[in-house]
Amino acid sequence: MLKKTLALLPIAAVAGCVLALPPEGTDKADLLAFDDAVASIGCDLVTEADYLPVELQTGLSRDEVRLIAQYKVKAGDAVPLDGGGLRLVTGRCAPVAPAPEPALAPVAAG
Repeated sequence: MLKKTLALLPIAAVAGCVLALPPEGTDKADLLAFDDAVASIGCDLVTEADYLPVELQTGLSRDEVRLIAQYKVKAGDAVPLDGGGLRLVTGRCAPVAPAPEPALAPVAAG
């Protein structure tokens, strides 16, 4: 029984990846154009004022932009925002790690 369970793990892992396939009819260039366009508007895609420039820059329809946005969330390249919409979190939109605290110089005794 354990062997059967272990044998199914790779299949389950691959099946999980199938859920995050790019929308049909889009290619890598579309996905890169989407990333560049969303980054150019500040990394958040929420309102009409966000969608229009993304559509114009990419040449994609509203539906294609919406489908790519959903794909980006499923793939972990974007996160949903509380009020709706999404924030891209890869490439130029990747969160910046906080700067490390400077080390304090040792104090000399005496």
